[in-house]
Amino acid sequence: MKRRGFTWLIAVVVVAAFVWGVASPTLAQTPGKTIQLISQRSDGRFTKAGWNHYGPGYWILHPWEGTLEAHGGMGLLWYSKKKFKDFILELDYMTEAKSTNSGIFVRVPDVPTSDDYIHHSFEVQIYDPGTNSGGIHMTGAIYDAHAPTELASKGPGKWNHYKITCIGKRIKVELNGKLVNDWEMTAPIGKIKDFALEGYIGIQNHDWNTRWVKNIKVTELK
Repeated sequence: MKRRGFTWLIAVVVVAAFVWGVASPTLAQTPGKTIQLISQRSDGRFTKAGWNHYGPGYWILHPWEGTLEAHGGMGLLWYSKKKFKDFILELDYMTEAKSTNSGIFVRVPDVPTSDDYIHHSFEVQIYDPGTNSGGIHMTGAIYDAHAPTELASKGPGKWNHYKITCIGKRIKVELNGKLVNDWEMTAPIGKIKDFALEGYIGIQNHDWNTRWVKNIKVTELK
């Protein structure tokens, strides 16, 4: 009797774990390799090999610090070596002024050859004053689509840490350790006509205020 009861308990646990895993796709994901998108060479210098730029403006890499510095715009620096499907993207950014405007693009579906990419990929916003339109244009927002729960930015002159998780249609945004956005992506919405579940990662340079980005890494999820 005890043996049958124990066997029944094992079966229940296995079924429950399976059902929970199906219902919670996040739990079914396991981390793969982490890729440093600004890699460091054997001589200690950093390189932005694998990055391309589309549009006006430009980015400078400080080779001994590994920090990218953006000027002008509106352009996009995008990582061209590969597309990412399910992943965790982490980076640090700092802005020159409160009015500095930038953003992180995820899953840009094709090589950018025009500004059309903004209609087919979601942007995690960097723009502290963007409280109009219900907050969908402020830091932590999925731009023009879903507002953050709060403004968790430290403001200009200080480093901020973004952690962006994309699994299927779900996107989670953590800023400075706070979960500020958790959304099931949908389209059409706002400026977005449609979106892909795999694509390139891009960093926007929007205006003449300077912004800096460093420690960019992606952990692919299996």
